[in-house]
Amino acid sequence: MDFNLPTDLVAYLARLDAFIEAEIRPLQAQHDNERFFDHRREWARTDFEGGGLPRPEWEALLLQARQRADQAGFYRFSLPEAYGGAGGGNLWMAVIREHLAAKGLGLFNDLQNEHSVVGNFPVIVMLRDFGSPAQQQQFIHGCLDGRYRIAFGLTEPGHGSDATHMDTRAVREQRHGRPGWRIDGEKMWTTGMHTATHCTLFARSSGAAGDARGITAFLVPADAPGVKIEEYLWTFNMPTDHPRVSFTDVWVPDDAMFGAEGRGLALAQAFVHENRIRQAASSLGAADYCVRESVRHARQRRPFGEDLARNQGIQFPLVELATQVEMLRLLIRQTAWQMDQMPHPEVEKTLSDKVSMCNYWANRLVCEAADRAMQVHGGIGYSRHKPFEHIYRHHRRYRITEGSEEIQMRKVAGFLFGYMGPNKF
Repeated sequence: MDFNLPTDLVAYLARLDAFIEAEIRPLQAQHDNERFFDHRREWARTDFEGGGLPRPEWEALLLQARQRADQAGFYRFSLPEAYGGAGGGNLWMAVIREHLAAKGLGLFNDLQNEHSVVGNFPVIVMLRDFGSPAQQQQFIHGCLDGRYRIAFGLTEPGHGSDATHMDTRAVREQRHGRPGWRIDGEKMWTTGMHTATHCTLFARSSGAAGDARGITAFLVPADAPGVKIEEYLWTFNMPTDHPRVSFTDVWVPDDAMFGAEGRGLALAQAFVHENRIRQAASSLGAADYCVRESVRHARQRRPFGEDLARNQGIQFPLVELATQVEMLRLLIRQTAWQMDQMPHPEVEKTLSDKVSMCNYWANRLVCEAADRAMQVHGGIGYSRHKPFEHIYRHHRRYRITEGSEEIQMRKVAGFLFGYMGPNKF
């Protein structure tokens, strides 16, 4: 049993660090771009008078960083070679995401916008696995080069974790001699809709409320008649690009159907395990950063003429957090490695509980670590001159949005008590 990271992965991290130092940090230092990362970050990023949306100059800077990463060969790492990637697996992506998050805030990795120099591409994977040949031809490279951006419309005002009771309806209807679908409903948290060209919209097309089957996905043009952004939902961490969107008498042709009719929830689940293990690794890296920064500060701070670090009231909470970081790192890497050893459908059957363990615990841990870092740093830790409040506000969302921790604990319980999984009885 070898717990060492593969030597080629270690070498890749070194090349990634060198690229960040040569290309990304200088870009961050230009034209007062530091305002997006220092104590001014929330105000610099947010157009508070324009609905709380991200400022165009902020999104333009992120795009420039991604383009540099793409030119250097890092951005598409996780994608198949056919799409310009390297086919990076789950273990590599988990280690990379932890490595980047452990660096703190910076243009190289700012997951408030799901931005990173090593990208995450759930929509591309969905198109690869469920799109028609025409959809793959149109959208895959179009999304990668920026011509298309696809939002995700699943959650509704009355239905969050339980998508099977959604109220949005799709009904077959012919218009202008063409077969298609009329869609009516409303979606919440439709992230990125302000710049989206299309929305992956989920609607019940058959069956009864609560049925997993009977929900169909559609690729709906964002500018289709009847699509309306009703409001942008301001959040704990601003800016916001999470609107409530209504769909009223929206018509799409048959070829807008995304995947098989009535099997739309398979799309929503297609990337969940990969996404959760990577996001868990990011939370782990951020937690590690908070602990290390707290230790460094405690060694430098000298209240009453003695190192702050000598106080057990400072030591013991950080010891517990550091211990959890080490244990969680092993579980995340083991789980990611196991995911790489099996076909994707097998992950749901045999490892889904471990992925949920990693994710919900990492999201809880980073919030505890950020809170402790504020406490150890005192007044300056509470201020925006340190990154801990931003880390807390950003990662707190994942205890809800990446499958709430209660939903994930229920998955773990299902495996543990034999209601689902390989030991079902």
